[in-house]
Amino acid sequence: MARAGVTVERLAEAAAELADEVGLENVTVSELARRFGVRDASLYSHIRNAHELRVRVAVLALAELADRVAAALAGRAGKDALVAFANAYRDYAKEHPGRYTATQVELDPETAEASAARRHSDMTRAILRGYSLAEPDQTDAVRLLGSTFHGFVSLEQAGGFRHHPRGADESWSRVLDTVDVALRNWPAHASDADAGRAP
Repeated sequence: MARAGVTVERLAEAAAELADEVGLENVTVSELARRFGVRDASLYSHIRNAHELRVRVAVLALAELADRVAAALAGRAGKDALVAFANAYRDYAKEHPGRYTATQVELDPETAEASAARRHSDMTRAILRGYSLAEPDQTDAVRLLGSTFHGFVSLEQAGGFRHHPRGADESWSRVLDTVDVALRNWPAHASDADAGRAP
């Protein structure tokens, strides 16, 4: 590939492809330079270091995943929306393991604000409003969903479910059933319960 073909956008896309092939932690400037047929130094006019490459992969992956989730959620509400959201999340992680890992990279506030991270938050909260959850419960529920989905997907990617005859798909379905029940039966705050007691 000619040096003239190197742009920040193409570097990000190539880094994302490399991350899916060899893991985000193995994305290096040297390997990308080799793929573009240029010297390492040629890439430093476009990016500062490997960390910046990973941040760019994170921004790209967040946008791709947000688009996929938005398409999956269209016209859905309640449990249907929850399941569509979760399945889009899991499927993306299976298809793009390196990019999925990149979605967990911590972004500086300015980069995060300019990325699709806000769209992810807004879509999650829209699902939760379907369960009639308001603040502060909504934030707690956002964290519950993120922890549950990321935990399951990460363990699955690491091969943590391969040594048991129970299939991961069956467990995933039951996890989503359980999360739906939890959201529909969200516990009241202690102060709310106290307010309802007779004097």
